[in-house]
Amino acid sequence: MQVLIQRDTRAWRVQVWASFAIAVFLCAVGLAYLPGQDIDRAFMVMGYLFCLTAAFVLSKFIRDNQREKSDTPMWRFVVYGAFFMAMTLTAWGLWRMNINDTYKVFLLVSWLYLITTTFTLAKTLRDAHDADMNEARLTSRRSATDSAG
Repeated sequence: MQVLIQRDTRAWRVQVWASFAIAVFLCAVGLAYLPGQDIDRAFMVMGYLFCLTAAFVLSKFIRDNQREKSDTPMWRFVVYGAFFMAMTLTAWGLWRMNINDTYKVFLLVSWLYLITTTFTLAKTLRDAHDADMNEARLTSRRSATDSAG
């Protein structure tokens, strides 16, 4: 019996990593040249990093709990709370900054691009991990069957 292990194509993986790298680059450029006070720049850098890590944690949490709930309700609250708090505080910081509207839109779009590419990257990495685990299980079963037979 032939078992098919689904894997992403190389082109897809390159596109996912390239998109993530472009998003990080755009955010870094936007934040590096952010006009205004240093405290605003520091707040936005922390906000972007908070959002980035919270997006990775949220995507892992959702994937870990897709078949059955394996985490506590408090952890669910922490994960979702951190993500929505990060997004809300970063949006608030961006909205309240006294900078040109065009610059705000650039920061907003690059930030949202970063978040969406983070979810896509997390899924792609997890899919590759799952495929590797399935392949290892299949190889182990085949070698056990071969040695028993």
